[in-house]
Amino acid sequence: MAKILIVDDDVTFCLMLKTFLQKRGYEVEEAFSFSEGSKKLKKFSPDIILSDLRLPDKDGIALLEMVMREQPQIPVVLMTGYADIRTAVQAMKMGAFEYVAKPITPDEILATISAALKVDSGKENRAVRKVKQESVSQFVDGTSAVAKKTLEYIKLVAPTDMSVLIIGESGTGKEFVARRIHELSSRNEKPFVAIDCGALPKDLAASEFFGHIKGSFTGAINDKVGQFEAANGGTLFLDEVGNLSYEVQMQLLRVIQERKIRRVGANLEIPVDIRILAATNDDLRLEVQKGNFREDLYHRLNEFSVLVHPLRDRRPDLPQFVNHFLLSANNELHRTTDGFSDEVMNVFNTYSWPGNLRELKNVVRRAVLLSKGSVIDVDTLPEELVRESSKHVINNDNDCPLRSAAAKGEHELILETLEKVKYNKTKAALLLNIDRKTLYNKMRQYNIDF
Repeated sequence: MAKILIVDDDVTFCLMLKTFLQKRGYEVEEAFSFSEGSKKLKKFSPDIILSDLRLPDKDGIALLEMVMREQPQIPVVLMTGYADIRTAVQAMKMGAFEYVAKPITPDEILATISAALKVDSGKENRAVRKVKQESVSQFVDGTSAVAKKTLEYIKLVAPTDMSVLIIGESGTGKEFVARRIHELSSRNEKPFVAIDCGALPKDLAASEFFGHIKGSFTGAINDKVGQFEAANGGTLFLDEVGNLSYEVQMQLLRVIQERKIRRVGANLEIPVDIRILAATNDDLRLEVQKGNFREDLYHRLNEFSVLVHPLRDRRPDLPQFVNHFLLSANNELHRTTDGFSDEVMNVFNTYSWPGNLRELKNVVRRAVLLSKGSVIDVDTLPEELVRESSKHVINNDNDCPLRSAAAKGEHELILETLEKVKYNKTKAALLLNIDRKTLYNKMRQYNIDF
Protein backbone atom coordinates (compact mmCIF):
# COMPACT_ATOMS: atom_id res chain seq x y z
CA MET A 1 0.00 0.00 0.00
CA ALA A 2 1.52 3.33 -1.11
CA LYS A 3 1.92 6.03 1.55
CA ILE A 4 1.01 9.64 0.76
CA LEU A 5 1.81 12.76 2.80
CA ILE A 6 -0.45 15.78 2.14
CA VAL A 7 0.88 19.20 3.25
CA ASP A 8 -1.70 21.99 2.97
CA ASP A 9 -2.90 24.66 5.42
CA ASP A 10 -6.46 24.43 4.06
CA VAL A 11 -7.73 22.01 6.69
CA THR A 12 -11.02 21.23 4.95
CA PHE A 13 -9.39 20.56 1.59
CA CYS A 14 -6.63 18.53 3.22
CA LEU A 15 -9.05 16.24 5.08
CA MET A 16 -11.31 15.83 2.05
CA LEU A 17 -8.35 14.82 -0.13
CA LYS A 18 -7.14 12.45 2.59
CA THR A 19 -10.54 10.74 2.79
CA PHE A 20 -10.76 10.48 -1.00
CA LEU A 21 -7.32 8.86 -1.28
CA GLN A 22 -7.90 6.50 1.64
CA LYS A 23 -11.00 5.17 -0.11
CA ARG A 24 -8.75 4.37 -3.09
CA GLY A 25 -6.53 2.21 -0.90
CA TYR A 26 -3.74 4.66 -0.06
CA GLU A 27 -2.29 5.16 3.42
CA VAL A 28 -2.46 8.91 4.02
CA GLU A 29 -1.13 11.36 6.62
CA GLU A 30 -1.79 15.10 6.58
CA ALA A 31 0.18 18.13 7.80
CA PHE A 32 -0.94 21.75 7.88
CA SER A 33 2.45 23.53 7.83
CA PHE A 34 6.05 23.14 6.69
CA SER A 35 7.28 22.33 10.20
CA GLU A 36 4.61 19.68 10.76
CA GLY A 37 5.24 18.25 7.30
CA SER A 38 9.00 17.97 7.87
CA LYS A 39 8.40 16.02 11.10
CA LYS A 40 5.94 13.63 9.47
CA LEU A 41 8.32 13.16 6.55
CA LYS A 42 10.78 11.49 8.91
CA LYS A 43 8.23 9.52 10.94
CA PHE A 44 5.81 8.47 8.20
CA SER A 45 8.34 7.79 5.39
CA PRO A 46 5.89 8.52 2.52
CA ASP A 47 6.22 7.22 -1.02
CA ILE A 48 4.94 10.53 -2.44
CA ILE A 49 4.29 14.06 -1.12
CA LEU A 50 1.44 16.35 -2.21
CA SER A 51 2.19 19.89 -1.05
CA ASP A 52 0.54 23.26 -1.52
CA LEU A 53 2.86 26.01 -2.77
CA ARG A 54 1.70 28.43 -0.08
CA LEU A 55 2.14 27.34 3.54
CA PRO A 56 1.84 29.48 6.70
CA ASP A 57 5.44 29.17 7.94
CA LYS A 58 7.47 28.35 4.81
CA ASP A 59 6.39 27.65 1.25
CA GLY A 60 6.22 24.46 -0.77
CA ILE A 61 9.52 25.35 -2.46
CA ALA A 62 11.30 25.10 0.89
CA LEU A 63 9.71 21.70 1.45
CA LEU A 64 10.79 20.60 -2.04
CA GLU A 65 14.37 21.73 -1.37
CA MET A 66 14.45 19.78 1.89
CA VAL A 67 13.14 16.60 0.25
CA MET A 68 15.58 16.88 -2.68
CA ARG A 69 18.41 17.32 -0.19
CA GLU A 70 17.47 14.61 2.31
CA GLN A 71 15.28 12.07 0.47
CA PRO A 72 15.48 12.81 -3.27
CA GLN A 73 13.88 9.47 -4.18
CA ILE A 74 10.48 10.75 -2.95
CA PRO A 75 8.49 12.47 -5.74
CA VAL A 76 6.95 15.82 -4.79
CA VAL A 77 3.76 17.04 -6.47
CA LEU A 78 2.95 20.71 -5.92
CA MET A 79 -0.65 21.93 -5.82
CA THR A 80 -1.15 25.50 -6.93
CA GLY A 81 -3.54 28.12 -8.21
CA TYR A 82 -2.76 29.47 -11.68
CA ALA A 83 -1.62 32.74 -10.08
CA ASP A 84 1.44 30.75 -8.98
CA ILE A 85 2.16 29.24 -12.39
CA ARG A 86 5.61 30.82 -12.81
CA THR A 87 6.68 29.61 -9.37
CA ALA A 88 5.38 26.15 -10.20
CA VAL A 89 7.40 26.08 -13.41
CA GLN A 90 10.49 27.08 -11.42
CA ALA A 91 9.75 24.26 -8.98
CA MET A 92 9.71 21.76 -11.86
CA LYS A 93 13.21 22.92 -12.74
CA MET A 94 14.27 22.31 -9.14
CA GLY A 95 13.11 18.71 -9.20
CA ALA A 96 9.37 18.65 -8.48
CA PHE A 97 7.71 15.69 -10.21
CA GLU A 98 4.66 17.66 -11.33
CA TYR A 99 2.36 20.53 -10.45
CA VAL A 100 -1.43 20.39 -10.56
CA ALA A 101 -3.76 23.37 -10.64
CA LYS A 102 -6.46 23.97 -8.07
CA PRO A 103 -9.33 23.19 -8.03
CA ILE A 104 -8.04 19.63 -8.30
CA THR A 105 -10.08 17.05 -10.16
CA PRO A 106 -10.17 13.45 -8.82
CA ASP A 107 -9.08 11.82 -12.10
CA GLU A 108 -6.20 14.24 -12.52
CA ILE A 109 -4.73 13.75 -9.04
CA LEU A 110 -5.08 9.97 -9.27
CA ALA A 111 -3.34 9.91 -12.66
CA THR A 112 -0.53 12.12 -11.33
CA ILE A 113 -0.05 9.96 -8.23
CA SER A 114 -0.01 6.80 -10.33
CA ALA A 115 2.60 8.26 -12.70
CA ALA A 116 4.78 9.47 -9.81
CA LEU A 117 4.72 6.08 -8.07
CA LYS A 118 5.68 4.32 -11.31
CA VAL A 119 8.66 6.63 -11.78
CA ASP A 120 9.64 6.17 -8.14
CA SER A 121 9.42 2.37 -8.21
CA GLY A 122 13.14 2.08 -8.92
CA LYS A 123 14.01 4.37 -5.97
CA GLU A 124 16.55 6.28 -8.08
CA ASN A 125 17.74 9.80 -7.46
CA ARG A 126 15.50 11.87 -9.75
CA ALA A 127 18.35 14.28 -10.38
CA VAL A 128 19.92 11.57 -12.55
CA ARG A 129 17.85 9.84 -15.22
CA LYS A 130 18.81 7.11 -17.66
CA VAL A 131 16.72 8.23 -20.58
CA LYS A 132 15.13 5.48 -22.68
CA GLN A 133 15.80 5.61 -26.38
CA GLU A 134 12.60 6.90 -27.96
CA SER A 135 11.68 7.08 -31.59
CA VAL A 136 12.38 10.46 -33.16
CA SER A 137 8.95 10.27 -34.79
CA GLN A 138 7.30 10.60 -31.37
CA PHE A 139 8.29 14.27 -31.24
CA VAL A 140 7.05 17.37 -33.04
CA ASP A 141 9.59 19.41 -35.00
CA GLY A 142 7.24 22.20 -36.03
CA THR A 143 6.94 24.07 -39.31
CA SER A 144 7.47 27.68 -38.20
CA ALA A 145 10.52 29.57 -39.44
CA VAL A 146 12.25 29.46 -36.03
CA ALA A 147 11.50 25.72 -35.66
CA LYS A 148 13.01 25.00 -39.08
CA LYS A 149 16.12 27.00 -38.16
CA THR A 150 16.54 25.07 -34.91
CA LEU A 151 16.16 21.74 -36.74
CA GLU A 152 18.70 22.87 -39.33
CA TYR A 153 21.22 23.57 -36.56
CA ILE A 154 20.48 20.21 -34.90
CA LYS A 155 21.11 18.30 -38.13
CA LEU A 156 24.25 20.33 -38.78
CA VAL A 157 25.92 19.73 -35.41
CA ALA A 158 24.62 16.22 -34.59
CA PRO A 159 27.18 14.23 -36.66
CA THR A 160 30.09 16.04 -34.99
CA ASP A 161 31.51 15.57 -31.50
CA MET A 162 31.25 19.26 -30.64
CA SER A 163 29.92 20.26 -27.23
CA VAL A 164 26.57 22.02 -27.63
CA LEU A 165 24.97 24.59 -25.32
CA ILE A 166 21.17 24.53 -25.66
CA ILE A 167 19.57 27.81 -24.58
CA GLY A 168 15.91 28.46 -23.86
CA GLU A 169 13.25 29.19 -21.28
CA SER A 170 12.02 26.52 -18.90
CA GLY A 171 9.60 24.10 -20.53
CA THR A 172 10.62 24.80 -24.15
CA GLY A 173 11.93 21.28 -24.80
CA LYS A 174 15.69 21.66 -24.36
CA GLU A 175 16.07 18.00 -23.35
CA PHE A 176 14.20 16.96 -26.50
CA VAL A 177 16.75 18.90 -28.56
CA ALA A 178 19.60 17.18 -26.70
CA ARG A 179 18.03 13.77 -27.27
CA ARG A 180 17.50 14.61 -30.94
CA ILE A 181 21.17 15.54 -31.35
CA HIS A 182 22.17 12.24 -29.70
CA GLU A 183 19.85 10.15 -31.88
CA LEU A 184 21.13 11.77 -35.07
CA SER A 185 24.77 11.26 -34.02
CA SER A 186 27.13 8.30 -34.46
CA ARG A 187 26.75 7.65 -30.70
CA ASN A 188 23.05 6.81 -30.92
CA GLU A 189 23.59 3.14 -30.01
CA LYS A 190 25.41 4.16 -26.83
CA PRO A 191 23.89 5.56 -23.57
CA PHE A 192 22.22 8.94 -23.27
CA VAL A 193 22.43 10.02 -19.62
CA ALA A 194 20.72 13.18 -18.34
CA ILE A 195 21.61 14.98 -15.13
CA ASP A 196 19.40 17.74 -13.71
CA CYS A 197 22.05 20.02 -12.22
CA GLY A 198 19.33 22.11 -10.53
CA ALA A 199 18.20 19.12 -8.45
CA LEU A 200 21.71 17.88 -7.64
CA PRO A 201 22.70 18.35 -3.96
CA LYS A 202 25.98 20.25 -3.78
CA ASP A 203 27.67 17.80 -1.41
CA LEU A 204 26.74 14.80 -3.60
CA ALA A 205 27.56 16.32 -7.00
CA ALA A 206 31.06 14.85 -7.26
CA SER A 207 29.78 11.39 -6.33
CA GLU A 208 26.95 11.56 -8.88
CA PHE A 209 29.27 12.80 -11.62
CA PHE A 210 32.33 10.65 -11.00
CA GLY A 211 31.23 7.89 -8.59
CA HIS A 212 32.87 6.88 -5.32
CA ILE A 213 34.47 3.92 -3.61
CA LYS A 214 33.16 2.25 -0.50
CA GLY A 215 34.05 4.12 2.71
CA SER A 216 35.19 7.30 0.96
CA PHE A 217 32.68 9.36 3.00
CA THR A 218 29.89 8.86 5.51
CA GLY A 219 27.11 6.92 3.81
CA ALA A 220 29.31 5.44 1.07
CA ILE A 221 28.45 1.83 1.94
CA ASN A 222 29.16 0.50 -1.57
CA ASP A 223 31.16 1.40 -4.65
CA LYS A 224 29.19 3.64 -7.00
CA VAL A 225 29.58 4.17 -10.73
CA GLY A 226 29.27 7.85 -11.63
CA GLN A 227 27.29 9.22 -14.56
CA PHE A 228 30.41 9.99 -16.61
CA GLU A 229 31.25 6.27 -16.54
CA ALA A 230 27.61 5.34 -17.18
CA ALA A 231 27.61 7.53 -20.31
CA ASN A 232 30.95 6.24 -21.60
CA GLY A 233 30.85 6.01 -25.38
CA GLY A 234 27.62 8.00 -25.50
CA THR A 235 26.24 11.39 -24.55
CA LEU A 236 26.02 13.17 -21.19
CA PHE A 237 23.34 15.85 -20.95
CA LEU A 238 23.79 18.51 -18.23
CA ASP A 239 20.40 20.18 -17.76
CA GLU A 240 20.39 23.64 -16.10
CA VAL A 241 24.18 23.62 -15.98
CA GLY A 242 24.21 27.18 -14.62
CA ASN A 243 23.13 25.84 -11.22
CA LEU A 244 26.41 24.01 -10.58
CA SER A 245 28.53 25.34 -7.73
CA TYR A 246 31.85 26.97 -8.57
CA GLU A 247 33.77 24.05 -7.03
CA VAL A 248 31.94 21.49 -9.16
CA GLN A 249 32.51 23.67 -12.23
CA MET A 250 36.26 23.37 -11.63
CA GLN A 251 36.04 19.57 -11.39
CA LEU A 252 33.90 19.40 -14.50
CA LEU A 253 36.33 21.56 -16.47
CA ARG A 254 39.25 19.29 -15.58
CA VAL A 255 37.38 16.19 -16.72
CA ILE A 256 36.34 17.81 -20.01
CA GLN A 257 39.92 18.83 -20.68
CA GLU A 258 41.59 15.55 -19.70
CA ARG A 259 38.78 13.09 -20.53
CA LYS A 260 39.61 11.18 -17.38
CA ILE A 261 37.66 10.82 -14.15
CA ARG A 262 38.61 9.74 -10.66
CA ARG A 263 36.01 8.31 -8.31
CA VAL A 264 35.71 10.04 -4.94
CA GLY A 265 38.21 8.40 -2.60
CA ALA A 266 40.10 6.59 -5.37
CA ASN A 267 43.55 7.13 -6.87
CA LEU A 268 42.98 5.37 -10.20
CA GLU A 269 42.01 7.54 -13.16
CA ILE A 270 39.47 6.13 -15.63
CA PRO A 271 39.45 7.35 -19.25
CA VAL A 272 36.03 8.32 -20.62
CA ASP A 273 34.83 8.97 -24.16
CA ILE A 274 31.70 11.08 -23.99
CA ARG A 275 30.03 13.92 -25.79
CA ILE A 276 28.70 16.68 -23.54
CA LEU A 277 25.49 18.57 -24.22
CA ALA A 278 24.41 21.26 -21.75
CA ALA A 279 21.26 23.32 -21.35
CA THR A 280 20.39 26.49 -19.47
CA ASN A 281 17.66 29.09 -19.17
CA ASP A 282 20.14 31.54 -17.62
CA ASP A 283 22.30 34.04 -19.47
CA LEU A 284 25.64 32.32 -18.83
CA ARG A 285 27.58 35.22 -20.36
CA LEU A 286 26.09 37.49 -17.72
CA GLU A 287 26.87 34.89 -15.02
CA VAL A 288 30.48 34.83 -16.27
CA GLN A 289 30.65 38.63 -15.92
CA LYS A 290 29.26 38.37 -12.39
CA GLY A 291 31.86 35.73 -11.49
CA ASN A 292 29.27 33.00 -10.89
CA PHE A 293 30.27 30.82 -13.84
CA ARG A 294 33.76 30.02 -15.07
CA GLU A 295 34.55 31.59 -18.42
CA ASP A 296 36.81 28.72 -19.49
CA LEU A 297 34.06 26.18 -18.74
CA TYR A 298 31.54 28.32 -20.63
CA HIS A 299 33.69 28.24 -23.77
CA ARG A 300 34.26 24.48 -23.40
CA LEU A 301 30.52 23.86 -23.26
CA ASN A 302 29.63 26.42 -25.92
CA GLU A 303 31.51 25.12 -28.95
CA PHE A 304 28.15 25.42 -30.69
CA SER A 305 24.85 26.83 -29.41
CA VAL A 306 21.22 26.10 -30.25
CA LEU A 307 18.43 28.48 -29.24
CA VAL A 308 15.06 26.86 -28.45
CA HIS A 309 12.39 29.52 -28.88
CA PRO A 310 9.49 29.95 -26.43
CA LEU A 311 6.05 28.77 -27.48
CA ARG A 312 4.76 32.35 -27.85
CA ASP A 313 7.26 32.80 -30.72
CA ARG A 314 6.11 29.57 -32.39
CA ARG A 315 2.40 30.26 -32.92
CA PRO A 316 2.26 28.39 -36.28
CA ASP A 317 3.44 25.22 -34.48
CA LEU A 318 0.76 25.40 -31.77
CA PRO A 319 -1.85 23.18 -33.54
CA GLN A 320 0.76 20.44 -34.05
CA PHE A 321 1.74 20.46 -30.39
CA VAL A 322 -1.90 20.50 -29.30
CA ASN A 323 -2.70 17.47 -31.46
CA HIS A 324 0.43 15.66 -30.28
CA PHE A 325 -0.41 16.18 -26.61
CA LEU A 326 -4.07 15.30 -27.26
CA LEU A 327 -3.10 11.90 -28.66
CA SER A 328 -0.71 11.34 -25.78
CA ALA A 329 -3.37 12.26 -23.18
CA ASN A 330 -5.98 10.03 -24.85
CA ASN A 331 -3.58 7.07 -24.67
CA GLU A 332 -2.50 7.80 -21.11
CA LEU A 333 -5.99 8.46 -19.72
CA HIS A 334 -7.89 5.95 -21.90
CA ARG A 335 -10.08 8.65 -23.48
CA THR A 336 -11.35 9.06 -27.05
CA THR A 337 -11.67 12.84 -27.46
CA ASP A 338 -11.46 14.01 -31.07
CA GLY A 339 -10.19 17.55 -30.67
CA PHE A 340 -10.82 21.08 -29.41
CA SER A 341 -13.54 23.57 -30.25
CA ASP A 342 -12.72 26.72 -32.21
CA GLU A 343 -13.24 28.75 -29.03
CA VAL A 344 -10.60 26.69 -27.20
CA MET A 345 -8.12 27.10 -30.06
CA ASN A 346 -8.72 30.87 -29.98
CA VAL A 347 -7.84 30.86 -26.28
CA PHE A 348 -4.73 28.78 -26.96
CA ASN A 349 -3.63 31.16 -29.72
CA THR A 350 -3.94 34.29 -27.56
CA TYR A 351 -2.51 32.95 -24.29
CA SER A 352 1.15 33.82 -23.55
CA TRP A 353 2.17 30.31 -22.32
CA PRO A 354 4.72 31.31 -19.64
CA GLY A 355 5.31 27.60 -18.91
CA ASN A 356 5.79 26.84 -22.63
CA LEU A 357 5.35 23.24 -23.84
CA ARG A 358 5.24 21.82 -20.32
CA GLU A 359 2.31 24.06 -19.45
CA LEU A 360 0.54 23.31 -22.75
CA LYS A 361 0.89 19.58 -22.13
CA ASN A 362 -0.60 19.92 -18.65
CA VAL A 363 -3.50 22.07 -19.87
CA VAL A 364 -4.32 19.61 -22.68
CA ARG A 365 -4.15 16.62 -20.33
CA ARG A 366 -6.39 18.39 -17.80
CA ALA A 367 -8.88 19.30 -20.53
CA VAL A 368 -9.02 15.70 -21.77
CA LEU A 369 -9.78 14.55 -18.23
CA LEU A 370 -12.56 17.08 -17.73
CA SER A 371 -14.16 16.76 -21.15
CA LYS A 372 -17.58 15.10 -21.25
CA GLY A 373 -17.87 14.92 -25.02
CA SER A 374 -15.82 14.11 -28.09
CA VAL A 375 -15.01 17.80 -28.69
CA ILE A 376 -13.28 19.61 -25.82
CA ASP A 377 -14.97 22.87 -24.87
CA VAL A 378 -13.70 26.04 -23.21
CA ASP A 379 -15.19 25.17 -19.79
CA THR A 380 -12.44 22.55 -19.35
CA LEU A 381 -9.70 25.21 -19.40
CA PRO A 382 -8.19 26.93 -16.35
CA GLU A 383 -9.75 30.34 -15.70
CA GLU A 384 -6.40 32.11 -16.10
CA LEU A 385 -6.18 31.13 -19.77
CA VAL A 386 -9.69 32.29 -20.53
CA ARG A 387 -9.24 35.60 -18.66
CA GLU A 388 -6.01 36.45 -20.48
CA SER A 389 -7.62 35.62 -23.82
CA SER A 390 -10.54 37.96 -23.06
CA LYS A 391 -8.14 40.78 -22.15
CA HIS A 392 -6.29 40.24 -25.40
CA VAL A 393 -9.48 40.57 -27.42
CA ILE A 394 -10.43 43.77 -25.59
CA ASN A 395 -6.96 45.29 -25.87
CA ASN A 396 -6.82 44.61 -29.60
CA ASP A 397 -10.14 46.23 -30.36
CA ASN A 398 -8.86 49.38 -32.09
CA ASP A 399 -12.24 50.47 -33.47
CA CYS A 400 -13.06 52.48 -30.37
CA PRO A 401 -11.27 55.90 -30.18
CA LEU A 402 -12.04 56.18 -26.45
CA ARG A 403 -10.39 52.85 -25.77
CA SER A 404 -7.37 53.84 -27.87
CA ALA A 405 -7.02 57.06 -25.88
CA ALA A 406 -7.25 55.16 -22.63
CA ALA A 407 -4.58 52.73 -23.80
CA LYS A 408 -2.29 55.63 -24.75
CA GLY A 409 -2.73 57.13 -21.28
CA GLU A 410 -2.04 53.77 -19.64
CA HIS A 411 1.11 53.36 -21.71
CA GLU A 412 2.43 56.77 -20.61
CA LEU A 413 1.53 56.15 -16.96
CA ILE A 414 3.45 52.86 -16.91
CA LEU A 415 6.50 54.52 -18.49
CA GLU A 416 6.40 57.43 -16.01
CA THR A 417 6.08 55.07 -13.05
CA LEU A 418 8.96 52.88 -14.21
CA GLU A 419 11.18 55.94 -14.63
CA LYS A 420 10.20 57.18 -11.15
CA VAL A 421 11.30 53.92 -9.47
CA LYS A 422 14.35 53.51 -11.71
CA TYR A 423 12.73 50.57 -13.53
CA ASN A 424 12.21 48.45 -10.42
CA LYS A 425 9.19 46.43 -11.60
CA THR A 426 8.17 45.33 -8.10
CA LYS A 427 7.95 48.94 -6.88
CA ALA A 428 6.23 50.02 -10.09
CA ALA A 429 3.54 47.35 -9.67
CA LEU A 430 2.93 48.52 -6.09
CA LEU A 431 2.57 52.16 -7.15
CA LEU A 432 0.22 51.19 -9.98
CA ASN A 433 -1.79 48.99 -7.59
CA ILE A 434 -1.45 45.89 -9.82
CA ASP A 435 0.46 42.64 -9.43
CA ARG A 436 3.77 41.96 -11.19
CA LYS A 437 2.23 39.57 -13.69
CA THR A 438 -0.27 42.20 -14.82
CA LEU A 439 2.55 44.73 -15.16
CA TYR A 440 4.58 42.31 -17.30
CA ASN A 441 1.55 41.65 -19.50
CA LYS A 442 0.97 45.40 -19.92
CA MET A 443 4.64 45.97 -20.76
CA ARG A 444 4.45 43.21 -23.36
CA GLN A 445 1.22 44.67 -24.75
CA TYR A 446 2.76 48.14 -25.20
CA ASN A 447 6.21 46.84 -26.26
CA ILE A 448 7.90 48.35 -23.21
CA ASP A 449 11.24 46.61 -22.75
CA PHE A 450 13.81 47.35 -20.03
